[in-house]
Amino acid sequence: MKRYLNPIMFVGTCSDAGKSVINTAFCRIFRQDGYHPAPFKAQNMSLNSYSTIEGGEMGRAQVVQAEACGIEPHTDMNPVLLKPTNDKSSQVVLNGKPVGNMSAKDYFGIKNQKEELFKEAINAFKRLETRYNPIVLEGAGSISELNLHDRDITNMRMALQAGASTYLVADIDKGGVFGSVYGTIALLKPEEKALMRGIIINKFRGDASLFEEGRQLLKELTGIPVVGVIPWFHDIKIEEEDSVALDMKNNTYRDGKINVAIILLKRMSNFTDFDVLEMDTRFNPYYTNNLDEIEKADIILLPGSKNTLADLQHLRANGIANAIIHAHKTGKKVIGICGGYQMMGIRLEDPEGIEGSLPVIPGLGLLPQCTVIEQEKITKQSSFTFLPDTSDSPQTCRGYEIHMGRTTLLNDAPNQPVVLLEDGRQDGYYLNNKCWGSYMHGILDNPAVLDSLADGFDKKTENKSFDYTAFKEEQYDKLAALVRQNVDMEYIYSTL
Repeated sequence: MKRYLNPIMFVGTCSDAGKSVINTAFCRIFRQDGYHPAPFKAQNMSLNSYSTIEGGEMGRAQVVQAEACGIEPHTDMNPVLLKPTNDKSSQVVLNGKPVGNMSAKDYFGIKNQKEELFKEAINAFKRLETRYNPIVLEGAGSISELNLHDRDITNMRMALQAGASTYLVADIDKGGVFGSVYGTIALLKPEEKALMRGIIINKFRGDASLFEEGRQLLKELTGIPVVGVIPWFHDIKIEEEDSVALDMKNNTYRDGKINVAIILLKRMSNFTDFDVLEMDTRFNPYYTNNLDEIEKADIILLPGSKNTLADLQHLRANGIANAIIHAHKTGKKVIGICGGYQMMGIRLEDPEGIEGSLPVIPGLGLLPQCTVIEQEKITKQSSFTFLPDTSDSPQTCRGYEIHMGRTTLLNDAPNQPVVLLEDGRQDGYYLNNKCWGSYMHGILDNPAVLDSLADGFDKKTENKSFDYTAFKEEQYDKLAALVRQNVDMEYIYSTL
């Protein structure tokens, strides 16, 4: 039997330092070494979320980490999820269920409120500890935000509560790594600094041996050893939920591929739905709100949104709505997922002002339906059959729903579902192979759906199905191997 390991935590000098990816690597390493690890992040702010088997909602970063651990995602891994609805307010999801909207001023300003959430986070962590070992914790943003320190429920307060061996991740590519590492550690309280076991320099370009002097200087400055220098990599694909990752994605057409324009929305949610297209060599996906790039695309994908009516109004104002309608009329494929599916109907209504101040807005008019935004939030994971009425040999697929809204057919439109769910429900509307929409997140991860998407294009690409699940397993193993090669694993185990 494997020995018990203390929790390990990865915190950052800044946002996008690479904590999530490092955390994912260690989840896979511990699994490979015969342990039974699980990820944990007390509070996550993201519009990329996931529905668990139990019907709870959690951030996708911990879903990726759970996959690397080889375990089923559970909301205990991310007990508090904040989903921004506009620039000043977020929906608060606690233990997988929405508990209301709150402004940033209220959320960070009401200490008693945060203490209740912190207690819930601690309880979730303790539940995980009874089932898994070690727990691999992740912080959020920078750990040296002094103005928020006493209300922090994610970073060093959680590390102290868990008694975690803590490692500071710094992004050297951003520049100023010495100042950021030194300043971050200098601002820690003595009891917090006592938890610090090492520094990991991330995103290093070039020969890591050139940083040997840097290692020594940081050890002298902080009293804490640099235990790893992780090289910058492009050949390992790990899903990233942070919106910063969108800036690094492709944004233009390419010859010789099936070009897929994913419409950039102001409140886009679950853009991870489209990551599979980056891995399948048949497609060239790109994120854009450029009218010329939309016109050149073979396929237009409308993603989900946390504020569907406002995002649709924005598409109308900048001419993108007309470009999508024109693309449909000229025979391009137009497909919507969740909020994007709602936009494709005749109209959208929000009579209770759940999303914002717009009570009603005309849809794109591509599908014969109307959507009413409602208080009830559906979070459900399901098996389903894709295109049940058109397939001779239907394949079982998997996906999940996360939406607030009820969509109904108009004008005696025929019932033409995109999927038949295992519980007998039907979802989506299939006008034809060039126009359909569905509430089902993760629908493109299924080979049958990808093949349908690629159908009808005479491109000189490999015409074979793509197994995304097997691909992701390979990537987790490649990531683990890279991190093993570049960190002192013997030292890290000695601290646990």
